[in-house]
Amino acid sequence: MSRRGAGSLRRRLLVRLSVPLCLVLMLGAVVTFALAHHFGNLVHDRWLYDSAMTLAAQLKSKNGQTTLSLPGPAIEMFEWDSVDRISEEVTSRNRGHIFSNATFPSPPAEMVPGKPSYYDGLINGQPVRIVAVTLPNPTEATESITIQVAETRHKREALVTEILLLSVPIEAGILGLAGTFIWLAVTSSLGALDAIATRLAEYEPDGLLPVSDIENAPSEVQPLVNSINRLIAKLSDAQETQRRFVANAAHQLRTPLSALQVQTERALREPDPVAHEDALSHVLRAVTRLRHVTHQLLTLTRSDRSAERALNMVQVDLAALARDELERWADVAIARSIDLGYEGPENSLDIRGDPHLLRELIGNLVDNAIRYGHSGGEVTLGLRQLPTTLYVDDDGPGIPPEDRALVLERFYRRPSTGGDGCGLGLAIAREIAARHGAGLHIVDNPLSGGTRVEVVFSDRTYAMA
Repeated sequence: MSRRGAGSLRRRLLVRLSVPLCLVLMLGAVVTFALAHHFGNLVHDRWLYDSAMTLAAQLKSKNGQTTLSLPGPAIEMFEWDSVDRISEEVTSRNRGHIFSNATFPSPPAEMVPGKPSYYDGLINGQPVRIVAVTLPNPTEATESITIQVAETRHKREALVTEILLLSVPIEAGILGLAGTFIWLAVTSSLGALDAIATRLAEYEPDGLLPVSDIENAPSEVQPLVNSINRLIAKLSDAQETQRRFVANAAHQLRTPLSALQVQTERALREPDPVAHEDALSHVLRAVTRLRHVTHQLLTLTRSDRSAERALNMVQVDLAALARDELERWADVAIARSIDLGYEGPENSLDIRGDPHLLRELIGNLVDNAIRYGHSGGEVTLGLRQLPTTLYVDDDGPGIPPEDRALVLERFYRRPSTGGDGCGLGLAIAREIAARHGAGLHIVDNPLSGGTRVEVVFSDRTYAMA
């Protein structure tokens, strides 16, 4: 399985973590660049304002005239800059230009006296940053002085470029480190899944063992591992049941087939008509037993829950079905001199179920009672309501309480038990009852020393009728 495939969990985690990380780092870089640009401009704007106020301090009024008292060397020092060009202009509202070394664009129309205004413009074709400050003339109330200082943008642009060149490698380094940490974290976290996948890939059909070290797996993975272990346990149980079923079925079929072969060979070589007829009668009994075992095996396979998930659940008259099934077993009961009776309602008793499987359930219980009951005894099939209960009584030797769970297992027969059964009747009945939501119980026959097998249907089974 490719770890980088379209359905890879590792790839999904890496993409879903890396993409937001890249976006966050890009946003951080943009915010950092914007803040650096803002504070860099703020520092340079503050210098422009300080320069404007320095010029304002050098304004002198003499004989009603306002002049800039600043010698030439001082002006040269004021304008000197190794990178940018500094320009300044001082104007009076009434008298026009007082001092200027460049032609400035007009300042903003709305200016508050004493408060600096910053704006961008062009001087001699070069973009500049300008600060303009309007101050009142202390010698003339109706006059105001406007001072403007401009600076080209080379240092500002160089600062922005330097910040950009420094921040990009830093952000790239952070992205690389974060990506490495994410990769290591995802890989190490998914290591538990890789170990589980490796363990499952190495499984052999004959060695289904649960995944170990569940407590060391991440808490998010533990439910998955537990589910896998439950599935493995079910598969192991099903495999063991199938293996046991095949082995027992082979044993049960081998005996009648061997008897059939022996008696057939005997019939073929017997010249005596009496011995030939006796051999053929043995062949008939072997074929009858083989047919019975085969029918039981097929019924057991059909009634098994794993063989068919959905039943053909329809409304069934259980009383009518029981009486009809008893008629089928009347000849068998007469052959053994058994009184086969019915106790239950004559009117309908409706439940929801599969009529074919319910018929098999009743037939197996009646067949089991006839086979193991006393010759000349009684077998009674009865029905009760609230809750709906079907029971079959016989007057046979009975089943001790310690063996009642065992006789419900497939192919189990109690030692020294008479009859020619194959040990599947009660197992089939229990499977069919379970598929109908009913419970099968073995109790003592309250009227004799025999056995009662009763099937109690749940409220849901017959309330839906």
